[in-house]
Amino acid sequence: QVQLVESGGGLVQTGGSLRLSCAASGNFFSINAMGWYRQTSGKQRELVASIDNGGRTRYSDSVKGRFTISRDNAKNTLYLQMNSLKPEDTAVYYCNADIYGSRWNRNNYWGQGTQVTVSS
Repeated sequence: QVQLVESGGGLVQTGGSLRLSCAASGNFFSINAMGWYRQTSGKQRELVASIDNGGRTRYSDSVKGRFTISRDNAKNTLYLQMNSLKPEDTAVYYCNADIYGSRWNRNNYWGQGTQVTVSS
């Protein structure tokens, strides 16, 4: 069974930094695109950043220049380095990945979420 397990959330002051990690475990063939999403109460989950298996990245305008997404394919781990954090970055952050269970069978997975709180 494939699992995505996030870590690294917490409480930080405005202007501070946090680094989120998401480790994929279980039996699978390969990982395709991965991404970080976030959600606040009463709002839809939004894409923060994504990275494909070639290392190409995309960012939402709200985090561009402050957040950096990266992945370590050898460790099956996704990262999000968050700098210059603002109170509006407060949310539950979710890891997402397209994972091939076999060469032809691809499924989409979500992590359990990790809370990031930025105090003003």
